[in-house]
Amino acid sequence: MDAGGDATESKEHFVLVHGAGHGAWCWFRLLPLLRGSGHRVSCVDLAGAAGSRVDPGSVRSFDEYTAPLVDLLSALPDGEKVILVGHSAGGLSVTHAMHLFSERIKQAIFIAATMLPFGYQTEQDIKDVTA
Repeated sequence: MDAGGDATESKEHFVLVHGAGHGAWCWFRLLPLLRGSGHRVSCVDLAGAAGSRVDPGSVRSFDEYTAPLVDLLSALPDGEKVILVGHSAGGLSVTHAMHLFSERIKQAIFIAATMLPFGYQTEQDIKDVTA
């Protein structure tokens, strides 16, 4: 995760969440543009994703996968609000974070992102839970 930027002089704090098969590195073109405009930017590597130190084979749940984003939002100072940006499957993590941290989210931006209702479960999910 790249959490650079000067929080005291920034306009907004953007948290960028990558999609499937990517990592925080995928924001390499947007990162300097946002920072160059005076914004603080944090790029999250979701657990097991490219760039993450977590073995992908060890991630067994969505909560584990999204833990780096949850940890970042949990660590925000009181009163700080961020703009979440999710790409592709990163939209699921953004939706999850919006429900957990509604008071810390100023805005959410979905870029060609998955948007499912919070708590959505497939038939297979239900079978796995009830088995």
